[in-house]
Amino acid sequence: MPGPADPEPVAGSLLAHLEPADRRLLLDHGTPRTFPADEVVLRQGDPTDHVLVLASGWVRVDAVTRDGGELLVAFRGPGDVLGDLAALHDSTEAPTVRTATVRTLTAITTVQLRRERFVELLETRPSITLGLARQMASRLVQAETARTDAATLDVNHRVAVYLARLLPAHGVRTPEGVVLTLPLTQQDIAHSIGASLRAVARAISLLRDRGIVEPPARGRILVTRPEVLTAFLGDTPNGT
Repeated sequence: MPGPADPEPVAGSLLAHLEPADRRLLLDHGTPRTFPADEVVLRQGDPTDHVLVLASGWVRVDAVTRDGGELLVAFRGPGDVLGDLAALHDSTEAPTVRTATVRTLTAITTVQLRRERFVELLETRPSITLGLARQMASRLVQAETARTDAATLDVNHRVAVYLARLLPAHGVRTPEGVVLTLPLTQQDIAHSIGASLRAVARAISLLRDRGIVEPPARGRILVTRPEVLTAFLGDTPNGT
């Protein structure tokens, strides 16, 4: 069961929006589970009967589009709920299935709640329902921001902005700069921003030539001039 030593919930997550009593109520009604790194915990297309609340560790969420393309949807961390949309989708016409695949980036600890119990808590505890709505709102804002970026920025700027947005949650300062701790390849970035691998490689090369980043080495990107990278955020339409 998650304890006091667990990491603080990430901003925008369900647990970040809940008071301690509601957090405990939610977590106490589930079953603790742990998973090692690099393991699929939810698979796109599988039937769903439960949700997972992340207590510690990080995962990546990927989806295959209708045309067969791949999309890196998001990274999720402590406090996030996984599988909530599928759990809330109630259809009598077809079985509810997972809409994305979730794979662990690190070892994680979770609390698993059966769909029926999760829905019952939402029906009887308005504060938890409101917290989930706020988590969904945060994710919608992220999705809308990504859509706006794709429509208004060239690939060079989209790559810079994407990396800059990862720095607060995933950057670790070193003497050489800030290392993004997420295992992130250029193909991952391409899937995230809806660009070709070749275009992303050119953008990374441009940032490297300007002394702003070093290309991924063993899945890690070194940002040598983070203040320059974050300045690209000022070029986005909403300035975020």
